[in-house]
Amino acid sequence: MFPALAEFIGTALLIILGDGVVANVLLNRSKAQNSGWIVITSGWALGVFVGVFAVGRISGAHLNPAVSVAMAFSGNFPWASVPAYIVAQVLGAMFGGFIVWLAFLPHWEITEDRAAKLAVFCTAPAIRRAPANLLCEIIGTFILLFGIFCLKGATGQPPGAAVYPIDLGALGALPVALLVWAIGLSLGGPTGYAINPARDFGPRLAHAILPIAGKGDSDWGYAWIPVAGPLIGGTLAALAYVALGKF
Repeated sequence: MFPALAEFIGTALLIILGDGVVANVLLNRSKAQNSGWIVITSGWALGVFVGVFAVGRISGAHLNPAVSVAMAFSGNFPWASVPAYIVAQVLGAMFGGFIVWLAFLPHWEITEDRAAKLAVFCTAPAIRRAPANLLCEIIGTFILLFGIFCLKGATGQPPGAAVYPIDLGALGALPVALLVWAIGLSLGGPTGYAINPARDFGPRLAHAILPIAGKGDSDWGYAWIPVAGPLIGGTLAALAYVALGKF
């Protein structure tokens, strides 16, 4: 399997399970409706776990443009491979959003809250203040990438695709899943912790294109923040890790 195809599949799995848990909690007459933030953060963490162990041995399971860019900045991933990875990640995320729409097909029409329907696909701030929202995404993604760099097996190898340590089989994906869970529980409230440009942009495109019953606009005025913030945060994490001597 080509690494870019693996990135498409892994990111699609991440979004199906991640956006799926948001749909479960927010959409009317779902059996998990109103089950809360811990359910959402747990679902996203498990989605990361599944996406990483599914394709980690093939592509390194970046599943996130911020990861690909940060790994390239640190010298652990070739810049020439970054564009193909990012395109695959965005398309995989868009496809994942499409599958979630199908899975919850009867629930869109009976859910009147347009903001809740949009939230299934992409993030929005609790308090809309662009500088603060951008800073929150930068901080969250910095923690994500710095934590990934510190994982055994993430760096210190010849430049290539490897990011997550899969030497323990599927359990090798567990540390990064716990890291994402921790970020969601601790830093996710202000912006919904996109910490991944593809995770937000791909499903937002799906929301814009799909014939979702009673949907509103796709909030493109905010869409640059969950793209720019993670890319900045990931790059800063890479630079910090290199500056500290890749300890």
